[in-house]
Amino acid sequence: MTENGDDWAHLLRAANRGDTAAYGAFLVALAPVLRGIVRARAGGIDASLREDIVQEVLLTVHLKRHTWAEDRPVRPWVYAITRYKIVDAFRCNGREINLPIEDFADIIPADAEPDPFAARDTDRMLDQLDDRSRNILRAVAYEETKLADLGPRFGLSEGAARVALHRALGKLSALRRGGQ
Repeated sequence: MTENGDDWAHLLRAANRGDTAAYGAFLVALAPVLRGIVRARAGGIDASLREDIVQEVLLTVHLKRHTWAEDRPVRPWVYAITRYKIVDAFRCNGREINLPIEDFADIIPADAEPDPFAARDTDRMLDQLDDRSRNILRAVAYEETKLADLGPRFGLSEGAARVALHRALGKLSALRRGGQ
């Protein structure tokens, strides 16, 4: 097979004229090249599905060989078909790449242990705030009170509750910076 695909063109021309031996030789020459392209371009797809892609390309070449313009090179035509079949395979598989987790067990970081002193330190910092700021922060952080419900609880409009929350967070941030 020459590098520019002249042999492919010669074989496909003969096949389109009814030469079954030439068509068989064309497919035999084409299959390993397709496998290499699919292996290189569809590495994240399971090996058994990669062979399905090769078979899809071969079937498409068979069904559409009459669309190849005989005055044009064969390789770009085949490569375009291959590219589209690989893209279709990624779409069908949702671009999932299946890798065994065991291969990465040594490099995946373990879940961080919670800091046993975090709650105590947070409570100490909250205790340094004025009552309203402390109660607003506890309502939002611990009780998960929504901002719309925060205002009436503290006798504030929703906008005033946002401002009070923002100021309380600012005070807490200042305490944290000052404490480090």
